[in-house]
Amino acid sequence: MLIQPRPAEPTSVAHDRIYRKLRLRIMHGELPPGHALTLRGVARQFDVSMTPAREAMRRLVAEGALTMTASGRVATPELSNERIEELAAVRALLEPELASRALPRAHIALIDRLQAINGVLAQVIAKGDAIGYIRTNLEFHRTLYLRAQAPAMLAIAETVWLQLGPTMRHLYGRLQRTEVPQHHRAIVAALRAGDEPGLRLAVRTDVTQGLRMLVV
Repeated sequence: MLIQPRPAEPTSVAHDRIYRKLRLRIMHGELPPGHALTLRGVARQFDVSMTPAREAMRRLVAEGALTMTASGRVATPELSNERIEELAAVRALLEPELASRALPRAHIALIDRLQAINGVLAQVIAKGDAIGYIRTNLEFHRTLYLRAQAPAMLAIAETVWLQLGPTMRHLYGRLQRTEVPQHHRAIVAALRAGDEPGLRLAVRTDVTQGLRMLVV
């Protein structure tokens, strides 16, 4: 019996697949700051030709997830203190607003879901899993912000998370987490109470407090 060769993946599909997988790896801190990527290496890793690899990397450069030097070297960003402060300020402005917009739609099922995510977060903290921590922490925030029904604002927030991904991995080592962040509990409590000022404060503090540790 002859084995039929697997149909070639269309370039556009391959490009989108590489883009999405690399994007998540960067956002979740799987790649440290300053990690270099080569076109040949990405193409080999994803078993594709140079063209879709090049397009995916260009797209990530345009989003600020990767940087490209004049010589063409592509790497994950190494953020200056000024850039960290700027991105923290964006989070402090944007994410409390998303949470506030989500509050009127914060039904019991959502609150229970956030509690469950906090339970998973406790497990990855116990394991000392930095990447799992970043991924689960972002899942907590994204789950809440989806209820805001503000896709343009959420897209901006995700772009900021993407640029901060490698830096957040570096930050995890300084945080020395032993339990779920107290501000996550404050966020859930504010949602239960319908406390908008408390919710805004808890979100603002949660998304900026850790980043301040990186600015010396």
